[in-house]
Amino acid sequence: MMNKTKQTFVFGFALFAGFFGAGNLILPPLLGFNSGPDWWIVTLGFIISATIIPLLALFGHAKLQGTMIEFGNKVSPIFSLIFCLCIYIIIIALPCPRTAAVTYEMAIAPFFDISPLLTSIIYFSLAFIFVVNRNNALEILGKYLTPIIVLILLTIIIVGIFCDVAPMRDSNFEIPLVSGLLEGYQTYDAIAGLVTGGIVIISINSSQSNMSFKDKKIMIAKSGFIAMFGLLIIYTGLIALGAFYNSEFSSDISRTALLSGLASKTLGNFGAAFLGVLVGLACFTTAVAIIMSTADFFKALFKESQKAYLITTIICCVTGILVGQFEVSYIITIALPSLMLIYPLCIVLILLNAIPDKYASKLIFKCVVFVTLIFSLPDFLGFLVSKEILSPIINMIPFTKQNLGWVLPALIVFVVVNVYQKLRESSIES
Repeated sequence: MMNKTKQTFVFGFALFAGFFGAGNLILPPLLGFNSGPDWWIVTLGFIISATIIPLLALFGHAKLQGTMIEFGNKVSPIFSLIFCLCIYIIIIALPCPRTAAVTYEMAIAPFFDISPLLTSIIYFSLAFIFVVNRNNALEILGKYLTPIIVLILLTIIIVGIFCDVAPMRDSNFEIPLVSGLLEGYQTYDAIAGLVTGGIVIISINSSQSNMSFKDKKIMIAKSGFIAMFGLLIIYTGLIALGAFYNSEFSSDISRTALLSGLASKTLGNFGAAFLGVLVGLACFTTAVAIIMSTADFFKALFKESQKAYLITTIICCVTGILVGQFEVSYIITIALPSLMLIYPLCIVLILLNAIPDKYASKLIFKCVVFVTLIFSLPDFLGFLVSKEILSPIINMIPFTKQNLGWVLPALIVFVVVNVYQKLRESSIES
């Protein structure tokens, strides 16, 4: 059995690989590209939603040492089950198909004249085979893919930062911090923190069966910090690179084209092609992992039914084929309404589970989650109906124009209910 320090780094690198979805790599460069000189402000916002919140999710797992369903149990078991179902529906409908779209745009379209639908069919047919057979070949491949891609990305970042480029164009963002924060939703890293944290718990329990609850808590927290620090370096570097080179490309460039273009500028055409292929392989391993974890969830939900596992896998792959044929930009756009509704709930559940229990009673959970859900609805509906219909609400609720209308109400309710409970306890004691 390896010592605790080595085990912590092993779990940290495993967590990093789990979060390191290749689709996420296309988000930071364009964010920096559009932010120009404000890239560092945008980075702060992006880091909050794409690294700090996921890290707190892992801290929550360290405290609970259960599964994702534990995060919502203080609201109610039924709410927690519905919340988990929504999470899995979202990840099979959006980030999983997005991996196929990214693979097509970066690794297939530049070299072969094949339709995205055919690519999507082949992609998810192969994914189905791997998921049903639970072959560990992709797990082994993933162990080598992640470090190679990280090495290439670091090379691109270092070479790019020290190259002479034209002056940056001005920022396109009115409020860079908020733009970075909301773009971080598209990484799905907070959701990944909820899903993958439970897997780490199982791994630690199987490899360190004699470890105390406190030692497991420390190991999970340290592993999470290692993983998030790695993501922070990559995200910051890619955002900076996109900003430094924003005058080198046309203003309407796509996310995938920008990442490929940056690779070509720094490593040449061969380097860009090599990165595209590696990203495609990494996307595939991510898709298989998402489908497998979703199928495992429904298998457990239906009393270890193998039939439920197979049906879930088929549904995931068919959904992947239907959605994965679209452009990456389109999949990112259609994801916005669901993310505006589910992400605030993810954030408040993560925060409430990460803080000490004395500040997060069952009553506080219920009140804060309910208020967050209600005040997230305008952000959700804003992408489905005319802004004019919602204008009275938007003008009345602070930060709703920035799609953050839930933040202040949730914070106020959290403080008020805490004060109420403390006053009530004091009156009972006296």
